[in-house]
Amino acid sequence: MATRKLRAFKNWMKSQHVECSDALDVVVTTNSSAVSVRALCDLNVGDLVATIPKESCLTVKTSGARQMIEESDLEGILALAVVIMYERSLGPLSPWFGYLQLLPYSEPIPLLWSLSQIDSLLAGTELHKMEESPLEPSMGQKDERQIVKDDKALIYEDWKECIEPLLTSVSLQLKAEHFGVTEYLAAKSLIASRSFEIDDYHGCGMVPLADLFNHKTGAEDVHFTSSYAELNNDADNENYGNDKTHSGGECLQRSDLESSHSELDDDAHRDKHGNDGNEPTKVNSRDESISGSYSEFSSVSEDDLTVLEMIMVNEVEAGAEVFNTYGSLGNAALLHRYGFAEPDNQYDIVNLDLELVLQWSSSRFSHRYSRRRLSLWRKLDYSGCVSQNSEYFEISFDGEPQVELLILLYIILLPEEVFAELDLAVSITSGFEKSKGFNLSKKDIVLFREGFESSNNMLLTDGVCVALSGLADIRESLYGSNLLEDDIKTLNCCCLVKEPKIYYSLVLRISERRILEKLRCYASAGAIMQTKGGKTRKRAKFE
Repeated sequence: MATRKLRAFKNWMKSQHVECSDALDVVVTTNSSAVSVRALCDLNVGDLVATIPKESCLTVKTSGARQMIEESDLEGILALAVVIMYERSLGPLSPWFGYLQLLPYSEPIPLLWSLSQIDSLLAGTELHKMEESPLEPSMGQKDERQIVKDDKALIYEDWKECIEPLLTSVSLQLKAEHFGVTEYLAAKSLIASRSFEIDDYHGCGMVPLADLFNHKTGAEDVHFTSSYAELNNDADNENYGNDKTHSGGECLQRSDLESSHSELDDDAHRDKHGNDGNEPTKVNSRDESISGSYSEFSSVSEDDLTVLEMIMVNEVEAGAEVFNTYGSLGNAALLHRYGFAEPDNQYDIVNLDLELVLQWSSSRFSHRYSRRRLSLWRKLDYSGCVSQNSEYFEISFDGEPQVELLILLYIILLPEEVFAELDLAVSITSGFEKSKGFNLSKKDIVLFREGFESSNNMLLTDGVCVALSGLADIRESLYGSNLLEDDIKTLNCCCLVKEPKIYYSLVLRISERRILEKLRCYASAGAIMQTKGGKTRKRAKFE
């Protein structure tokens, strides 16, 4: 089955003038239908390995559903989802059938998981956040379970408002089984994980062949550009698509194409770029048998005279997989957006929410005590990272905490006398600026901005180091009773092909828990350094 689908796709590429170099081998894994692209010989920087005509891309402008979509005023991601559902509904009659039959029905992003799966598989991870903070209620945030519920509600609302009316249209004669909410979700998942922003005219679309290259963080092997080319319209040319060199004409323009991998919660009616007044010109249909829809409504603008090129930007040895990259993303973002995660992802981080820090502080001191220390930290113009009404501190892949967290812990643990004097000094200092700083002579506490990169060591008092270890323990408790070693054993026994959700959720959990392990090592090393340095340290540099 996999071999037959791949053969059909290659025949489809040839019919659509999509050129794939003989140096590339598109491989379908028999037991999983997973697709990858490998090098058959050594590839060098600058090698052109594929050209893809924009008219072969699946977009609103090229689809037979164009008139229906434009008359319904559908735009953006929602419109592209209708395009995918429409072309799938045609089956073998669709001009893109050879391409679509190679794609999975949907991608396993958490949006398509059940709520019970989210609770059991993502508990404790960056995709499954905690409850609202008792000290700062406004900083509470939604967990992935609630996000998925809200997203599904919005998607159903979009479907009800924009797609269901199409099914009631007698003139369109659409079959409900191809345009239901389930089909809409599946189409949205493909768009989220595979779509590209092509140009102003086409907007976002599906780019055959380009979307078969798997992602590898920080390891882009191929890059996509747009280039004017003289397309060979002779479909019977037996050498077409087999030339390893550039077969197009002079390159008049080359502009980077960034993979959009669009968010699922984009506004269904967001504005699209127009075609700057250039009226599209009609072109011949790919398939005259589909009620003339393609011959009448599939048209091109000047931009469509270009092809997309895939050019090597890294050397790849024969036999190795050729990768694209979706960007510098950690595993939480990869799993949320694309449905997979990578072991040892150097862009992984763990966030320690401010509410968790306040929870730790309130377990040792009173709520009033914690609020006063937090207030001083804010008076000194410090804050954590803020996203969607949530404030947090990042712990890097190497286990190093954000300096603002160290400063907050340092302030929380200041002796009451020192804290009172510092609080008073800040209160009476008009227009306090960290960059200028000031000195509390009796306690020799100096605040200044320059050189803060060396301040971490000075902030790592015994108390701060103990606090970091305690915070790591609290954060890790969110994963449940299983130990890290238990998760590693489960992952080693897990089959990626049969259980991708379990597999990738474990990759995410293990990666995050290893970062917390490194945070404990960071705290231990700071405590040892403090012991070796003695008790002479009196100054603390704040950012």
